[in-house]
Amino acid sequence: MTERQSLLRKLPAVDKLLQAAPVARLADEIPHAILLDACQQTVDVLRREILERDRQPEVLTGGIEAVASLAADQARLLWQPSLRPVINATGTLLHTNLGRSPLCASALRAVDEVSRGYSNLEYDLDGGARGHRYSHVEKLLCRLTGAEAATVVNNNAGAVMLALTALAKGKEAIVSRGELVEIGGSFRVPDVMAAGGVQLREVGTTNKTHLRDYRQAIGDATGLLLKVHTSNYRIVGFHSDVPARELVELGRQFELPVIEDLGSGMLVDLTEFGLPAEPTVADSVAAGLDLVTFSGDKLLGGPQAGLIVGRFDAVDKVRRHPLARALRIDKMTLAALEATLRLYLDR
Repeated sequence: MTERQSLLRKLPAVDKLLQAAPVARLADEIPHAILLDACQQTVDVLRREILERDRQPEVLTGGIEAVASLAADQARLLWQPSLRPVINATGTLLHTNLGRSPLCASALRAVDEVSRGYSNLEYDLDGGARGHRYSHVEKLLCRLTGAEAATVVNNNAGAVMLALTALAKGKEAIVSRGELVEIGGSFRVPDVMAAGGVQLREVGTTNKTHLRDYRQAIGDATGLLLKVHTSNYRIVGFHSDVPARELVELGRQFELPVIEDLGSGMLVDLTEFGLPAEPTVADSVAAGLDLVTFSGDKLLGGPQAGLIVGRFDAVDKVRRHPLARALRIDKMTLAALEATLRLYLDR
């Protein structure tokens, strides 16, 4: 028998590890399948070490109890939730990789109450007939933003894509070069436009875009005018862009819808709290935009969602588009969003 074979024979059998105290005492809290995987993985690691190094792993000197302790640690690692709470010490409050905005207590209570049993998700209790799931938040969104109508999808990228494809599929969307943003996860506005079946038509330059640039680009192939809020960077110095209100006036002249991707979606004026100014959703709606899209889980402080507000006819086209069903949100998100929006009414 070679030395390697002798070392391999010292590896404990998996069934013996399962019976050893460090593993056996976990049987009431960790499923047997997880314990079995942990024991097998532990033995496999030790076997590889022997085969690769031709020496005895130090843990084998402690006998089966020492190996079982390793297996128990591995079992705990395998059984812990993959998604779990962390401490955000990055200095970035709304960190994309750390879950963005924490939910408020009332939102958590609403999710718990709605999730425990049945709900009127799509049922009109007064009329005794099928209802509309977004009715639970539409009136709140309209009251808070001044919009004529509103709907919700699962995130803002989905909201932008749905708005583009519902209003301008197969046509061009005119957008300033200075607003062709990329945010986290390599999300790029041009990519979303392409996915929505809309052709990109860039106008202006990176630092300056004028109203005449949009006007000169409008033609038979134009489907809409798009404005994008550059929330994650700023161009300063020799710079100018076209205010939403002027873009809306141009769109009306040519009977073109105008939409804005507002990104973070602020509902209140941050300057009240001594913070830098950010455009509010109400400001964009007041400018006359046909559609405004924004996120639910950033500055708004709610769950992940893509909120779409604006003129009734434009929102109705979005709501009726087949893609809207593929992007719809569930009852838990709706419950959290409604509870979050209600807090803004108490200001």
